[in-house]
Amino acid sequence: MYFELVFDVPLQQRFTYAQDDKGETAVGKRVMAPFGRREVLGYVIGERETLPEGIPESGLKKIRRVVDKEPIFGPDEIELALWMASYYLCGTGEALATMIPSGRRETSPESLLDEEVQIAEKPLDLSQEQQLALDAILVAGPHHEPQGTARPDMFYLYGITGSGKTEVFLRSAEAMLAAGKSVIYLVPEIALTHQVEEAVQRRFGAVATTVHSAMTGSARLAEWSRIRRGEVRIVVGPRSAVFAPVQNLGLIIIDEEHDGSYKSGNTPRYHARQVAFKRCAAQGARLVMGSATPSAEAWKLMEDGTIKRLHLSRRLSGGAPPNIRIVDLAGTEGCLSNELKEEIRETARLGRQTILFLNRRGFSYFYHCRQCGYELTCKHCSVSLTYHKQLGKAVCHYCGFSAVPPQACPQCGSLEAGFAGFGTEMIEEEVQRTFPDLRIRRADADSTAKKGSLRETLDVFRAGGIDILLGTQMVAKGLNFPGVRLVGVVLADTALHLPDFRAAERTFSLIVQVAGRAGRYFPDGRVLVQTYRPQDPAITYACKADIEGFYHYELAQRKDLGFPPYTRLIRITARSKQAELADRAIMRLTGLLRRELPADCDVLGPADCPISIIAGNYRRQLILRGKAMAGIHQAVKRAMTAYDEKKSSGVYIEIDVDPVQLL
Repeated sequence: MYFELVFDVPLQQRFTYAQDDKGETAVGKRVMAPFGRREVLGYVIGERETLPEGIPESGLKKIRRVVDKEPIFGPDEIELALWMASYYLCGTGEALATMIPSGRRETSPESLLDEEVQIAEKPLDLSQEQQLALDAILVAGPHHEPQGTARPDMFYLYGITGSGKTEVFLRSAEAMLAAGKSVIYLVPEIALTHQVEEAVQRRFGAVATTVHSAMTGSARLAEWSRIRRGEVRIVVGPRSAVFAPVQNLGLIIIDEEHDGSYKSGNTPRYHARQVAFKRCAAQGARLVMGSATPSAEAWKLMEDGTIKRLHLSRRLSGGAPPNIRIVDLAGTEGCLSNELKEEIRETARLGRQTILFLNRRGFSYFYHCRQCGYELTCKHCSVSLTYHKQLGKAVCHYCGFSAVPPQACPQCGSLEAGFAGFGTEMIEEEVQRTFPDLRIRRADADSTAKKGSLRETLDVFRAGGIDILLGTQMVAKGLNFPGVRLVGVVLADTALHLPDFRAAERTFSLIVQVAGRAGRYFPDGRVLVQTYRPQDPAITYACKADIEGFYHYELAQRKDLGFPPYTRLIRITARSKQAELADRAIMRLTGLLRRELPADCDVLGPADCPISIIAGNYRRQLILRGKAMAGIHQAVKRAMTAYDEKKSSGVYIEIDVDPVQLL
């Protein structure tokens, strides 16, 4: 018997090996095998009675050692990995390595709840809208396209923040469990998912588990094995939980579907929404997504009728949509306008709480000399350094390089040089100076680096022990704080300056999401949105809470410019420590692709990436655009085959199918 292995390398081919000495090799196990000059971890995805043509018995390598006692993946996982390799143009082993936890041995996982608990928490009463949405999800039947290919039933819970989406998700999951099926519940990859985790674990007890990146590889492998054995039937987690090997999958839920963290930033650059679609189609399961601000792609699919829209239009907890005002920052001294200061004082006088939001950490982010124009940038990246006052250093947020800020301009010696622009540290300082009698806490990646510190901060805030919580997008989404009256968006413009066609969508979404934290239980919520661009459509539509108006406007823009969802994109990036190697590689790929692309597809570029150097690597890109994915996809496959025949060392090629950002 011979075995077919794949490895965590960018190759789609299988490699044939002989059985190990102990005879323990089997499909679905991980093994250690010689590969090149090293012994590396491989995945057994097939077995065969005879050797492939052209491979002599004498030249066959033998598997050295079997890692797993029992198979840890099966035919479903292998099929999904093969699809991912084909669609995302990566190695089959790379896809499997992404899916399967990397632990070398199982540990005994801590029991999350008392084993006796099954459905512990009494479900809330549903509103009429919630009941209609739940009924629509549960009465769905298998859907088939005219040509006979299965398409999953897809639903979108679209509703304002606080309208009860989570309860509909939980009831849908409950019905699936009662029918003997399993559920995957995806939440964004931010530290604020514990409210969903707690709700699921209170409701479902020992049949629920949570998987996330903070767990050790061994703990994740132990949970993976419990899920495979059917001991766990509802799995909560970020994007990688979409691979959970649940038995008899009935439902995948994608909460906050618009969130960018559902797209992987590393190979394979998969999107959890696309993988969920594939799994639901293959296994006859339902897909339910939800958000107050759907992605433009999802909105278009709802408009087309591909996804069924289920609308939740009112807040259930007695609150009302907040009063939202735009504040023009032109001429304002410091970070806080007079209007925002007055509202903070009034909120404190009423014994209520304030959230201040800015999606930029650090103290200030732009060092500039007024005399000669010098800018302080990272040694290894083409980005400005951000000044972190608590560290006393200027830090690069891309590679981690840091330096002590200069006392005078390094270029001309002028003292008229220094940092400008504000981050969360500067806001914290100004708020403490302006409101010395109020209790203030900052929540960003710097202040919550210690394990458990974010949860502790949020628990104290929920209990009323903090008057003003300020932070980055950690405080923007998914949180439910009864005491919050005021939300201040300190600067709404940060994402609008980025050279990315999704900049307006991201800005709109963040404002709507953070505004949703105000007045959830009382009808007196206030939101102040500070901006230097008060007329920008993304800001004006968000502040009018005109969700449909924004998507109508944004989709018209995308259609005129030929961007998704009206076209499909593949982005190819060449990076190298040597600029000329990156240039040569991208030019060669451009030539190959121009020959392969159909007439109705085009190439944007080649050009420098907007951030042209990261960690000492020069980055060049080209973007392929077509009405349908098939044409550009096939062209890339053929061009990469030709490129690989004569590829030069020192250059790494990244392929991103359906990119969500172009920086």
